[in-house]
Amino acid sequence: MKILLTGATGYIGKRLLPALIADGHHVVCCVRDRNRFEVPDGFEQQTSVIEADFLQKETLDSIPVDLDAAYYLIHSMSSSSTDFEEMEAEAARNFLEALNKTQVKQVIYLGGIVNIDILSKHLESRKHVGEILESGKYLFTGLRAGIIVGSGSASFEIIRDLAEKLPVMIAPKWVNTRCQPIGIVDVIYYLKSVLENPELYNRYFDIAGPEIFTYKEMLLEYAKQRKLKRWIWTVPVMTPRLSSYWLYFVTSTSYKLASSLVSSMKIEVVASENDLAQMLNYSPLDYQEALSRTLMRVEQNQVVSSWKDSLSSGRFTQPLSQHIEVPTYGCLFDKRQMLVSDETSTLGKIWSLGGSTGWYYADGLWKIRGFMDKLVGGVGLRRGRTHPHEIQAGDSLDFWRVLYANKEEKRLLLFAEMKVPGEAWLEFKIRNGELHQTATFRPRGLWGRLYWYLVFPLHGIVFGGMLRELSE
Repeated sequence: MKILLTGATGYIGKRLLPALIADGHHVVCCVRDRNRFEVPDGFEQQTSVIEADFLQKETLDSIPVDLDAAYYLIHSMSSSSTDFEEMEAEAARNFLEALNKTQVKQVIYLGGIVNIDILSKHLESRKHVGEILESGKYLFTGLRAGIIVGSGSASFEIIRDLAEKLPVMIAPKWVNTRCQPIGIVDVIYYLKSVLENPELYNRYFDIAGPEIFTYKEMLLEYAKQRKLKRWIWTVPVMTPRLSSYWLYFVTSTSYKLASSLVSSMKIEVVASENDLAQMLNYSPLDYQEALSRTLMRVEQNQVVSSWKDSLSSGRFTQPLSQHIEVPTYGCLFDKRQMLVSDETSTLGKIWSLGGSTGWYYADGLWKIRGFMDKLVGGVGLRRGRTHPHEIQAGDSLDFWRVLYANKEEKRLLLFAEMKVPGEAWLEFKIRNGELHQTATFRPRGLWGRLYWYLVFPLHGIVFGGMLRELSE
């Protein structure tokens, strides 16, 4: 089958792609920015890539006509836009209109569980998107999931951060809200198994694990598996804003995502009974097993995708191509170079920057800068990185975004997502046995220039020391 996969760079899309290819399908990966997507090794013959933005109708002509099926995995959970509901609805309408012009037989949609009358804005929006999509000329199958337990999922990362960092928690009362989590392996299984199944056409199914927990119970189970003693007390005085800040400062989530999650976490997310598992002869994992598998993946550095690598996890909104050419006009520079003793070793160090490895020199200053960034609403250093030694365009790297990463060219280009009065790039290149390290800053107004000269003395310490460590 020829399948259109929207959201191919997202958390679910990156994991669904290899599953579809393993089943022998040809997958057309639909991405907004081709520079962010790299076809996995060995998948080249069964994968094609098109660039399309469902908020811009003029870009949708690239969608092939001869499609058999399509997955709709687009959402705006982390969007800072106040009109994200209309944006999601518009994207769904444009998708429907574009797919109605093709030969597609089935569209599969993954939304959120919506089984009570009062919903958060994001859950209401996901419900509305489903209603739009099911009105197309094609056959429709809708799946609805709640909390997804998997390495790199926003929900799991928040649970991990809270349980790992806080022995004692004074938590808001929404930690007593009930939910029915599901393992990421089960989500992927359901998504691929409903494909081309006539019994499942024009129907909705809630997908979930076999157990219902409160968020508090999920936190304590995580602590139990990690052999951590944790105590949680709830208080009724935390407003949604305070709860959002609590998540923002303690966990690696952005404030935008924290606000969205808090509004949704007050809503019970329990699956309605259905016969999908019986029809597919499948038994989803219980929470303990899903959690155990996830922890093993994290420990083995086998995190395939992460919410942190979504552009909306930071302040980056434009395609990477708009920033990949570092400007020179009106910019300030810190250029340094040094001979390297071993190019392979230096390249390995560069590709391991950030995360648990750190920045090789004056890590304390980097942490202070990250903390200051969090105080003013920035991303800070807590996003870390998805893999300790592999990088690709679009990845988050602490408070940087990877614009370009090519080991053969020996070049890495980063763009700053920290709060600064301007725009900043950091580039590493090895040429003729010499490492070139360039920090570029395009200031915004007078304050931007003052900022550069105020921090410039620290560059000699931080960037100079880092260059020496990388070159050795």
